[in-house]
Amino acid sequence: MRITVVLEPSEEGGYTAIAPSLPGCISEGNNKEEALKNIKEAIELYLESVEDDRVFTENSEIVELAV
Repeated sequence: MRITVVLEPSEEGGYTAIAPSLPGCISEGNNKEEALKNIKEAIELYLESVEDDRVFTENSEIVELAV
């Protein structure tokens, strides 16, 4: 999976990293490399919680879509 990330310089120094397609998924770091490492971890945790929230009934049909 590929996710677009926006890096913005912070006024206080360092960088803020935002994953626009994942609402609220934001991180930061002292430099670009650290900000990218941190947002990658934030994205993994964000997506992991989605997997854990699955609730299915016996009549559920699971369909996979490519987007």
